[in-house]
Amino acid sequence: MCTSTTLAIALSRAHGWLLSPPCQPYTRQGLKKHSADARASSFIKILDLMPHMLQPPLLLFVENVVGFEISDTHKQLMEVLARLGFVTQEYILSPLQFGIPYSRPRYFCLAKRKPLSFQNSLSDNKLLWTPPCRTSESTIITETSQHAVENKEELQTVCEPIRSFLEKESLYSHQQEFVGVASEFRSEDVLADRAALEEIDTIETNTSQHGEEVKGSIKKQSFLHEYVVPLSLIERWGNAMDIVYPESKRCCCFTKSYYRYVKGTGSLLATSEKSKLKPEENPEISSGKEMFLRFFTPREVANLHSLPEDFDFPGHIGLRQRYALLGNSMSVAVVAPLLQYLFSEPT
Repeated sequence: MCTSTTLAIALSRAHGWLLSPPCQPYTRQGLKKHSADARASSFIKILDLMPHMLQPPLLLFVENVVGFEISDTHKQLMEVLARLGFVTQEYILSPLQFGIPYSRPRYFCLAKRKPLSFQNSLSDNKLLWTPPCRTSESTIITETSQHAVENKEELQTVCEPIRSFLEKESLYSHQQEFVGVASEFRSEDVLADRAALEEIDTIETNTSQHGEEVKGSIKKQSFLHEYVVPLSLIERWGNAMDIVYPESKRCCCFTKSYYRYVKGTGSLLATSEKSKLKPEENPEISSGKEMFLRFFTPREVANLHSLPEDFDFPGHIGLRQRYALLGNSMSVAVVAPLLQYLFSEPT
């Protein structure tokens, strides 16, 4: 059992802390109980211990959802850091600002204990909506001057299209095959465990040409069965779905409930060959049924999180759990330059 004393000793051995406290107490869709939420207690315990440490950390990195910055927990964090002689720089950033077509705004706090300092002191003790690599006296966007960086259309002009992050062989679906699979599913099938289909990869086939064709056919059917959005769900929730296209330059944040639910958990991809153009450019697409909607695959979600190409899950991790883990992860495109900036020294 970890006591307060042993925890303090363990923490004192690290010069830099990277912290990502539970986000549920601060989410906009939650109860917003902040420090009164039991899930906030672990982070608050660390804040309570910091003033009593003989050697507090030199560097601190905190990540959380947008909304944390207006919580009482944030107020306590700032008070503790000021008391211990830290200089802070706070940011609300999204992958969209780094050329990734993925809307995932998150709060970040970077802190250095004096006499350490940041390369750009103009950003000290401010909450900014501009990446540190782009901040200057004329370009800093503070919380008082800009609340909706995410909504600025110019951000999307620098992003690559979603097409660049898709698994190439699954870009478009054949109409007859897709309709056949989508029609046979009921809504509850999406919420059911498709473990049987996950076993497709373990099916052994012989190495003959016929065997390879069978294996390819099985994998193709597996892909459609795993990721297709049933027509019954489209009929029920179509108006609430966030639908994107291969040429889109923005998709919504994927949550840990993606694939279990279709409303408010992340974008769905239109895979009809007609969807090579957006709806306003192609009046032939008139309904969700004609778009041949599917879920983004875990590999595609990982791509949008900028995880490396060789990243993969262990074989025993099921499909639902993969989505849940990705939904709780961070964007490498955002975090990597922030950490590089935090650990760099003024020139």
